[in-house]
Amino acid sequence: MAATTLQAAPRLRSFVAVRGPEAAAYLNRMVSNEVEAMAVGESCEALLLTPKARIVAPLRAWRRADDDFLLLTEPDVGDRLARELVRARFAAKCEIAVEEHRSILVIGLDGSGRDDAVANDDYGVPAVELVDTDPPAGAAAIEEAELERLRILARTPRLGRELDDRVMPAEAGLEHRAISFTKGCYPGQEPVARLHFRGHPNRGLRVVVLDGGELPSYDAELVHEGRAVGRITSAAYDAERGMVALAYVRREVPAGSRLELGDGRAAWPLGETA
Repeated sequence: MAATTLQAAPRLRSFVAVRGPEAAAYLNRMVSNEVEAMAVGESCEALLLTPKARIVAPLRAWRRADDDFLLLTEPDVGDRLARELVRARFAAKCEIAVEEHRSILVIGLDGSGRDDAVANDDYGVPAVELVDTDPPAGAAAIEEAELERLRILARTPRLGRELDDRVMPAEAGLEHRAISFTKGCYPGQEPVARLHFRGHPNRGLRVVVLDGGELPSYDAELVHEGRAVGRITSAAYDAERGMVALAYVRREVPAGSRLELGDGRAAWPLGETA
């Protein structure tokens, strides 16, 4: 894709607003990343976690004003995100509400200087989400299958696929993009910090190259030397490699090792564990 080419597609989202004089301080106490220090117009990835560090909602926090944040999250989790924030609010002086907006993902667009552009790091290429704004004239449509391929190659986990109540943030590689280890306390901080500073996850999210054929089913088992060592979570066709997938694979399995699916097809993990 040429540097000047723009591609666009709707980005399905739920939106939760947190606004009021204590919105920044309250959000900082609740999510995994440092949001209070962001300037107006900036955004960052973060997680709302349970006390045991299971993922309630992945989100991008966008500071619209000093006392106004918009949380962009997956389409099926907005109501739960709002409920959990309301439940823990107590006396914090802020309002929390689900809002209706639309988001357009634009690949290749620099959002600098725009007040409607939110950074997006999900696809491994420069991209922004335009909130309540049409894509630039001439932007070509990008198919969902191509977005899925880019997401997989960027090793970006998705709620309901890579992220569920079986998964810790470090296993999904999220500690490098959605967690601050210098901020104050938040729900789930203790197990997250303990794993980061005193140990390592036993499995990690890897990109896996597969032999051709049908896309594997969700949770398809991966075997190495006769032992189950992982499971497929997402897969997509790739013109260069044939097929790529995201998979949780045991830490001790070396990159490049031959794995097998239950149907006998071979698979090879690329890169490092999360």
